[in-house]
Amino acid sequence: MTQITLTVLGCGSSSGAPVIGCHCSTCSNHDPKNRRTRCSAHIQIGAEHWQIDTGTDFYHQALHHQLPRIDGVLYTHAHADHLNGIDDLRAFCYQQQAAIPIYGHHQTINNICTRFDYAFLPQNSHWNRPVLTAQELPLNQGECSVLNIEDVPVWHFTVPHGNWMSSAYRIGNIAWFTDLNHIDETIFPHLHGLDYLFLDCLMDTPYPSHLSTEQAFHYAERIQAKQTYFIHMTHMQEYHHLKQRCPKNCEPAYDGLVVQSNYELA
Repeated sequence: MTQITLTVLGCGSSSGAPVIGCHCSTCSNHDPKNRRTRCSAHIQIGAEHWQIDTGTDFYHQALHHQLPRIDGVLYTHAHADHLNGIDDLRAFCYQQQAAIPIYGHHQTINNICTRFDYAFLPQNSHWNRPVLTAQELPLNQGECSVLNIEDVPVWHFTVPHGNWMSSAYRIGNIAWFTDLNHIDETIFPHLHGLDYLFLDCLMDTPYPSHLSTEQAFHYAERIQAKQTYFIHMTHMQEYHHLKQRCPKNCEPAYDGLVVQSNYELA
């Protein structure tokens, strides 16, 4: 049996919360559950430490949570709020004296390798930049696992994110579905038996590349994880107000939330 510990480093949308220049009730109060950095997670799987996305707040998230190491990164897509902290992986490369593998679907990997080409050069003696290796994940919609980390399988799904394509992941019995506007019927059979589902929930108003509150509630009730947490929320999702509206076994996530799940191979 392998223990999986997931820490929500950030559950905010691309603007974070508070939003610069905004004085709404969410942005102007000091409740820590309404202070949201950009969406990402850190996962300890047995002895290994993995990251989901390295957004624009990654430097501060890594310091605040005292992340000890990173053995690999699962990228959802290449938008700035999920990627642009990639340069700060160099501190972990230096500490570990090794390259860090990153994973994603072909569109994401091609985008990263083009924009951050210097990160894929051979290491030098100074370790003054990230040293990464890129691995494309197959587009098999969960038909079989694509990685195995400490005896825990990782399944990969592609979901539409407006005109983009985003990757969603199931790691053991924890699933991370952010930045999407639809879940295809073929995916649902692979989401049975989840302990935790982390699900995009941008705001009440329908949006072309994210789930609205109503859509998120619908998918959460359809998937029936033991516990669902909503992520990638704008400042229009005040924590306590949203929590009062949530279906059974659902609630908003918050920065610093920690969950644990044990996975045992059948």
